[in-house]
Amino acid sequence: MIFAAGLGTRLRPITDTMPKALVPVANKPLLQWQIEKLRDAGISDIVINVHHFPEQIRRFVLEHDSFGCNILFSDESDKLLETGGGLKKAATLLGYQEPILALNVDILSTVNLHRLIASHTPDSMATLVVSDRKTERYLLFDSKNRLHGWTNITTGEFKPADRAAELKRQFKAGELKPLAFSGMHIISPELFKLMTTWGDCFPIIDFYLSICEQYPVQAYIPLDYRMMDIGKINQLDDAEAFARTL
Repeated sequence: MIFAAGLGTRLRPITDTMPKALVPVANKPLLQWQIEKLRDAGISDIVINVHHFPEQIRRFVLEHDSFGCNILFSDESDKLLETGGGLKKAATLLGYQEPILALNVDILSTVNLHRLIASHTPDSMATLVVSDRKTERYLLFDSKNRLHGWTNITTGEFKPADRAAELKRQFKAGELKPLAFSGMHIISPELFKLMTTWGDCFPIIDFYLSICEQYPVQAYIPLDYRMMDIGKINQLDDAEAFARTL
């Protein structure tokens, strides 16, 4: 699944007239980079969620004959559902039989999808691509790469709130390592059953934090990993240079 429903407000004024997914980088829209990466890894069944200028995205895919893939759209035109809600809404399109690879449309990376897919084990509810890059917000994993919490190192906040004190102690003791989420993850279809009590709009990270003590959510740390989140308009020149190295 490709998350392409965002408003792309930080890429204005470009996104005043087009969706973020179609912003060109190195002569290709961001969406095309992601579709081709999935296709080249042997993934041909793709769901794209849409909200901002959805018809432009549909037209682009149609004009390119779906890039030789089977592409379906999860329509969030009425309301943005965030990443967790977007996954929940798309469940019937994604199916309940095979693990699902989900990624943000605005992140380019060197991750090897074959290795990522191979790393996902049947006993894990999700496998998250993470790295040790510098940021403010980190996921917290134990020595076996299992998720336990989240922290903002600038504000000192820890989540989940009901375990914040213990997470802070473990973090300060070096028992939990901070790793940055890279906007790509594999989810087991069983995870959808755990979403039934959630509403229609929620971040996927909040959901992972709510289940990680009971169900395994694992880290995948790629070797020689490079990535770029194209979130701001002043990053486009750097994104062009980065994309040409992929």
